[in-house]
Amino acid sequence: MVTSERDERAMFKILKAAVSDGVGARVGTLSLPKRRPIDTPNFIGLTARGAIPHLTPDNISQRSELGGAYFALEDFMEITRKKTSPPLLEMKSDDIEPLHAFTATPSHIVTVLGARRHPAINSPVGNAKDSISIFTSVGFQKLTNEAYCRSVDAVRPDVVIPLADMTYSQARNFTEGKRRTNVASSKRQLRMVERTGDWLPEFFEASEDGQGKTTPPIFAPLLPVPYSTQWEYINQLEQDFATKLLGLAVYDADILPDLSNHSPLMPLPRLSLDYIATPQEILRQVHLGIDVFTVPFLNSISDAGIALSFTFPPSSELSGGIKPLGINMWSPEHETAVAPLIEGCKCYACTKHHRAFLHHLLNAKEMLGWTLLQVHNYQVISDFFAGIRASLRAEPPTFEKYSDEFNRVYDSELPAGTGTRPRARGYHFKSQGGDDKINPPAWEHYAAESDPALAGEMAGLVVTGPAAEGKETPLVPDTDAAELDKKGFAEISN
Repeated sequence: MVTSERDERAMFKILKAAVSDGVGARVGTLSLPKRRPIDTPNFIGLTARGAIPHLTPDNISQRSELGGAYFALEDFMEITRKKTSPPLLEMKSDDIEPLHAFTATPSHIVTVLGARRHPAINSPVGNAKDSISIFTSVGFQKLTNEAYCRSVDAVRPDVVIPLADMTYSQARNFTEGKRRTNVASSKRQLRMVERTGDWLPEFFEASEDGQGKTTPPIFAPLLPVPYSTQWEYINQLEQDFATKLLGLAVYDADILPDLSNHSPLMPLPRLSLDYIATPQEILRQVHLGIDVFTVPFLNSISDAGIALSFTFPPSSELSGGIKPLGINMWSPEHETAVAPLIEGCKCYACTKHHRAFLHHLLNAKEMLGWTLLQVHNYQVISDFFAGIRASLRAEPPTFEKYSDEFNRVYDSELPAGTGTRPRARGYHFKSQGGDDKINPPAWEHYAAESDPALAGEMAGLVVTGPAAEGKETPLVPDTDAAELDKKGFAEISN
């Protein structure tokens, strides 16, 4: 592959910035060859095993405004003794990029490829000097920088994020100021920076193999460590690779104010791979200057049966206390409600169906229920970002005013669903060893009705009597024959 300086292949244009030095919220357009331009700030979908959960490719094209999707290479790396090459890497396609063809991704969608899911699962083994540990469907495996480069060459994504030495927290609840990717050990932080700094030049060297192929645009990773720890690495990006990079993959948005010390990196688009649990966190990162977002809570909130209900700017009709960010569609109050999920929403679920129907689908465990919820929630997030862009374009900008109002009007946490999650499908996976099942079992064995013969065999005992012959144990009455004859249950024979 051959790398080249930024040119007409990929372009990010800043249309309006909040401040002249590039630090802060901004409006722009990200354009990539053969793909629909993405107006920023905006979001891209998160896939699991190559699919947007609950949405088929035709639903993505017809029922959403999605412009891009993030794919994790570890979702496709099923390598065993018998299968040494993943099917994705064997995909041959001349007219369509193999990643698009293999996943049936709509042609207008921008594909972003990273090594690991977002958020990723922490490996019990950890990374090595020349490789990272990835979580595949057949367990944890090693992925070297060389193998990653070959995979990128084979699948041809629209954007690629080079390997980064990351450590992920196992915590499930995140307090204010704590990120999923934060690492407390200063030695571990330094090792993360050193390894990532070594792998990036190797990635470019492997790309420049002289075969005439063009490497996809590269978003260099910025690590979730203090600026002082990764200053030398960022300086390396500025001096050696700024003209070869399309953008930056940011694992902690709090590093962005320090980029003012590196002016060649300021015009680059920024993709957030930080942990985002609420729309308030999205607003905070927009304020810091993030252009493209991944929204981890979007898929999980649909699984929980929650219909998002927030808008930006907040509706003037909202008054009288804190408003929830979503509606629990499992609630019995929706059994007979023929209103749309959200008044005024233009999504397919709200214009064609009503709350009672969706409530019925969830209770019947029909997968259509979660599909309609996902369609609705993607529309709510799309409208949310459209409102953000409009507030930044306004003269004077109203983003700060509406952000403060949003934080004041809406709850600080998303609601929790009260029903069961959908039945586990191909894009669901256990997050770590020892996790409980997504849902409790639908059927149970009752001890009072157990088969004594089977129970004895399982216990290794010798079973005798009627049970051994598969016969029912006869009932023994608790009274005499005269009493049974008197009550008509039996007849005394002479």
